[in-house]
Amino acid sequence: MAGVTRRENTVPDPDQRAAGATPTRQALLRDADALTQYLRPLLIPPPQDPLARTPEPGMDGALAGARHAAVLAPLYVRDGEPWLLFTRRATGLSHHSGEISFPGGRRDAADPTLAQTALRESREELALDSARVRLLGALPEIYASVSNFVVTTYVGWLGEGLPQLTPARSEVAEIIEAPLSALDDPAIYHEELWTRGSVTHTVMFYDYGAYRIWGLTGRLLYHLLSLLPPRE
Repeated sequence: MAGVTRRENTVPDPDQRAAGATPTRQALLRDADALTQYLRPLLIPPPQDPLARTPEPGMDGALAGARHAAVLAPLYVRDGEPWLLFTRRATGLSHHSGEISFPGGRRDAADPTLAQTALRESREELALDSARVRLLGALPEIYASVSNFVVTTYVGWLGEGLPQLTPARSEVAEIIEAPLSALDDPAIYHEELWTRGSVTHTVMFYDYGAYRIWGLTGRLLYHLLSLLPPRE
């Protein structure tokens, strides 16, 4: 009919947003490329000066006399979605044996930056080529009172798929791969209040399949997931 314009009835995608708007949590967990773009401005740029740190709120007093360590939280793409890599520590280690962790360790005097510490330790533990890792930035430092370490976590982007890795059996018992969407499931998460000496603190637990991610690694995973937009 002349003068009438036909309009198609469409149902908008609930994850579709106007340009420049914040994507939903669900959309980021399904789109690895979008996740990296979202995370980068929220993370602390890798400092050239290893002492140029942004500590976790309230931990300034713990820095004095503490040792420094750095870990790598490696993200990569599988079927378009973001996955995260962990390791299970070897049972023969004197500290935290058998626990789930990110690759990393104590800063050596020869490490020019803490970012280099995270890359070096990942290379030593997993034979992960540092050239494959694009550092997106760091989470705020966390103080591990049990070991007296201040730990910096660098989120590293490995791109498409997991590269071939060779675990150092003296340090790594198993490589664990997990989709970020599964780790974000509220059903696998719980908290407990633990008291050590006179200090009570919250311990985060993620029960992913047969693996329990807790302690320092649980805190680091919690901080990473906390950067995502709120659940709808």
